Amino acid sequence: MKKQSKIKVLFRMLALVKPLSGFMILAVTLGTLGFLTAQFIPILGGYAVLVGLGIHKGITFKTIVILLLVFALLRSVFRLSEQRTNHYIAFTLLAIIRDRVFKALRGLCPAKLEGKDKGDLISLITSDVELLEVFYAHTISPICIAVVTETIMCIFIGSFHQLLGVVALIAFLLVGIVLPAVISKRSGSLGDELRQESGALAAHMLESIRGVDETLQYNGGETRLREITDKTNALSVKQGRLNRLTGTNMALANTFIWISNLAMLAVCLLLYNSGRISFEGFLIPMIALMSSFGPVMALSALGTTLQSTVASGARVLAIIDEEPETEDITGYDDIAFEGAKAVDVTFTYGKEAVLNGVSADVKENEIVGIVGPSGCGKSTLLKLFMRFWKIGKGQILISGKNVEEINTDNLRRMESYMTQETVIFKDTIANNIRIGKLDATDEEVIKACKKASIHDFIMTLPKGYETEVGELGSTLSGGERQRIGLARAFLHDAPFMLLDEPTSSLDSLNEAVILKALKESSRDKSVILVSHRPSTMCIADRVLSMDGGRVS
Repeated sequence: MKKQSKIKVLFRMLALVKPLSGFMILAVTLGTLGFLTAQFIPILGGYAVLVGLGIHKGITFKTIVILLLVFALLRSVFRLSEQRTNHYIAFTLLAIIRDRVFKALRGLCPAKLEGKDKGDLISLITSDVELLEVFYAHTISPICIAVVTETIMCIFIGSFHQLLGVVALIAFLLVGIVLPAVISKRSGSLGDELRQESGALAAHMLESIRGVDETLQYNGGETRLREITDKTNALSVKQGRLNRLTGTNMALANTFIWISNLAMLAVCLLLYNSGRISFEGFLIPMIALMSSFGPVMALSALGTTLQSTVASGARVLAIIDEEPETEDITGYDDIAFEGAKAVDVTFTYGKEAVLNGVSADVKENEIVGIVGPSGCGKSTLLKLFMRFWKIGKGQILISGKNVEEINTDNLRRMESYMTQETVIFKDTIANNIRIGKLDATDEEVIKACKKASIHDFIMTLPKGYETEVGELGSTLSGGERQRIGLARAFLHDAPFMLLDEPTSSLDSLNEAVILKALKESSRDKSVILVSHRPSTMCIADRVLSMDGGRVS
């Protein structure tokens, strides 16, 4: 996964705002007006003092009171409108980003996701994506608002004397740019480390929850708890460092503001005593500067908060950018199934050779069994027929055509694939089975379940097919989950069935029912049947033996 510079990540994150640029301009306009109305409330108070002393004659006390009331009301309206607009932008973009992430994950399945830590992926698509809300709602527009607002205030303060405008500009630059840059440099890669360790902790917790039975069985609770504690403490140490930097940042920002106010006071006194400004030129710039640090204070915090945000953005963009092992194929004419072949196929996982010159063919309406020791490449061969990976050498042919030249949708319609471990979703049994055919009728679902020898079991449940199953099918036995997987394959009703250990968790009675259904299905289907059970192979028309990545 290629690492990107923080600047590049920021620009790419900014590019996502382009479709909502009109809303962003609106948010910046509203935010600027909100800050200006807030800043001019104390300035108007200063003019009220001048009017009371008889120094300023250009405005009446009544007008000042009216303006104060109007500005106070407008401040709240502008602030509310800006926040709503920013959050609309943020949550719209988060929806777009989530959509792109899930599309990317779908494209990476299954080849590129098999080696990835699932807990870390969960952390990425939840907390990392959620953290981007800070960037889109509380970073982009505040930066633009600060630039516009403080430029206006520098011009206003400088209208009394150019030197005062320069003092204000230096103060704003120190608090809003120099300080965040220094703190960001001090934090280094802390944000990246924090997000990575957060993902690692999430992965460890998920693994611990899933393996709690084994942990209890072998008395590994103390070891597991110590590992969790160590990871949590390491994360807390880094979070503590980030919090200390944030505290230092805020302390320095307030110190810079205090020094800037003192500097403005000194310059104003110098200019007033030398007669280059009036008392109005002394009082109003002082009040204006003291009330104008709000926008740059929002920027001063970016030195630390932006670290974690950019780190999260980099992780999200890395997933979006990752190239799938196999791209979806389109543009070819659809074909019908007329047999399948593996021709001199060689395949490696990384540097490990799994298949070495494997050739096998499956004719129409034929059941081909494949036997062999674990790790000899049986499951891999099925996945290559599904085009989950690209082969190194040789060809996978369906109806005499290379799978690299068959539309992906067409290929999926021709094949039903059952894995060794059936994944059950937290939903009803009926909906879990309908994964095989989303628009299946109740009658079609029942028919598939009867073939898979699970209909009678389902009917004993309190709500039958509408019974909810636990997360990952925790309320079902291994055999029940396996039969649901078979029901999906039967429901999909493809002409080419690839079944990986379909009866490994079944008793002999249910195995016999399913094998009978498979034998009957072979009248109009072709089946590859991978199994260690000799009894399962009794329905095969031919049995191939695999060992060491070869077929004999």
